[in-house]
Amino acid sequence: MRPVERGIWPQDEDGIDIKFSEYTQARRELIARLGEYCSYCEMRLGASLAVEHVQPKKPFGAADVNEERALSWNNFLLACTNCNSTKGNTDINIYDYLWPDQDNTFRAIRYAEGGLVSVVPGVAEIHAKKIIELIGLNRTPDTPEASDRRWLNRREAWEMAIRAKDRLMCCNVDAMREQIIELVVAKGFWSIWMTVFKDDIDMLQRLMNALPGTSKTCFDATHQPIARSGGQC
Repeated sequence: MRPVERGIWPQDEDGIDIKFSEYTQARRELIARLGEYCSYCEMRLGASLAVEHVQPKKPFGAADVNEERALSWNNFLLACTNCNSTKGNTDINIYDYLWPDQDNTFRAIRYAEGGLVSVVPGVAEIHAKKIIELIGLNRTPDTPEASDRRWLNRREAWEMAIRAKDRLMCCNVDAMREQIIELVVAKGFWSIWMTVFKDDIDMLQRLMNALPGTSKTCFDATHQPIARSGGQC
């Protein structure tokens, strides 16, 4: 899961925090800062990318929407339909989970062949497991017709990244590297590409710069993940 910097509350031309009357008004600013990518599964989307509330604006069983949660910039991320609906309106203690805007989620969540997602042993394991389960990133549908295709999308991205790496070994030129980055920008799944190219410092540097909002403070000089300041990992 790509660690991101959402940034400070958007301000108007006078330097005053913008007051949102509807949470959907934050979508344009979120996309400008984070790109058109789901903050959880990392797929690139267009019109169906929604403003996601980290803490639900109307927790299960509540009679009314919590206005503070509903309109707070600090409670916003971006999410695809699957991640948003799977997470649902479960009222959570945010400190029991890892979050891409607060923690180095790439350091704690492992991506592997076949599009599989798991926790990294010894790195906030309980918190990482809980966010994976909350979003449903551990789902592996038994048939291609399953409605939740995120696992299949990750598998396709992994296979695409492996093919790109093999081609680069045969034709290691700058133009090929630029084409690979164009694929990442177009398709998403940043963490998969970072994993496949983990031994190629130049590609890691390009990947770090490819998508808006990637938290560079979560990586050392060789682009290896490190603990995030103030985070749980």
